[in-house]
Amino acid sequence: MFALVDCNNFYASCERVFRPDLNGKPIVVLSNNDGCVIARSNEAKAFGIPMGAVAYQYEELFTKNNIQVFSSNYALYGDMSARVMNLLSQFAPEIEVYSIDEAFLQFDKCDYIKLDEEALKIKRVVSKSTGIPISLGFAPTKTLAKAANRIAKKFPERTNGIHIIDTDEKRIKALKWLAIEDVWGIGRRLSQRLRNIGVKTAFDFTQLNDDWVKKKMSIVELRLKHELEGKPTLSMLATGAPKQNIATTRSFDHNYKELSILQERVSTFASICGEKLRKQKSCCNAIMIFLHTNGHRKDLPQYSQNIIIKTPFPTNSSIEIAEFALAGLAKIYKDNYYYKKAGVVVMDITPESKKQFSLFANSNPKHAVLMTAMDKLNRNMGNQKVKLARHDLGRTWKMKQERLSPRFSTNLKEIITVMA
Repeated sequence: MFALVDCNNFYASCERVFRPDLNGKPIVVLSNNDGCVIARSNEAKAFGIPMGAVAYQYEELFTKNNIQVFSSNYALYGDMSARVMNLLSQFAPEIEVYSIDEAFLQFDKCDYIKLDEEALKIKRVVSKSTGIPISLGFAPTKTLAKAANRIAKKFPERTNGIHIIDTDEKRIKALKWLAIEDVWGIGRRLSQRLRNIGVKTAFDFTQLNDDWVKKKMSIVELRLKHELEGKPTLSMLATGAPKQNIATTRSFDHNYKELSILQERVSTFASICGEKLRKQKSCCNAIMIFLHTNGHRKDLPQYSQNIIIKTPFPTNSSIEIAEFALAGLAKIYKDNYYYKKAGVVVMDITPESKKQFSLFANSNPKHAVLMTAMDKLNRNMGNQKVKLARHDLGRTWKMKQERLSPRFSTNLKEIITVMA
């Protein structure tokens, strides 16, 4: 049996833990540089604020309805997430941290557990220890557990935030209720394709022929269909398992057109990707670089482009990754555009211990010693204290965070003040 545990309105809930006066009040949390709405409390959703809403366009609505607006406080959210996940790990032999606010638990070989009682215990412990409300969905597969969790959150009065799919009758009822676009793993394009052939619900999808799904779609969708039928095909992934893609992307505080500024940013992003690769003892064999203009500035010309550079050898050297990334940037950069976002994604990741050497081109062996020393200094002195020479040592890039709450749980200077 799988359980999907999801923290309710996680970012908003984190803000409320240290500000109980915000309970019951509408809250929105903004993205990097306070650009768009990325989280909403239920009270804020009631005002019709959509996910991804451009913040400045809703300022009047925020003010008029006394909606509390916060900048993203990732130090606080990350720490609160770690506390929740540590608590969850006590309840099941296997846990997969799926995202900052979601985790799968597996209860195989735990037949003696009464799931409804265990779910109430999990809710009680997490709420008492962290103040974060959670919802739980139980089912025989991970995909069905996602569906069960969705029902638990959709009907909290009826379910008390807990829903268990433990019979075929419950499974079919859930699938007939679940819209095809809301199925975990079904994207917008695929859901539209399915709707065009009359598949409107998850139950409709399970009625398709296996051979047709495999032929017209792929083995991935066939596995998803089997999951919805109650046949487990997705196993638990070990927490901390090496990532298959690593990305470092940022929206800028301003729109920039100068190539030199973009080069500095892309080089920095590439260096951070290299550090992340070394941390999980991996190398990459391909790098994607992308650039975007500001899509909200309709008065400016728009441009968006990406390129994938295949590296001639596997590497985790920040120096080499930065060189490849800058070569890619040079190919996609265009004059006379104002850029708002850039990013570097390292892909085709392989274990460092199993990298294949080439006869003619290989990673510089001297870089390994240098990167080890660089990583150690940054761990001891602080993130990004030691940089590559091509980085601008005098420039400190800061996100626009005009409504940032204190880092209550990670910074002694910002801990909560109690008035006695």
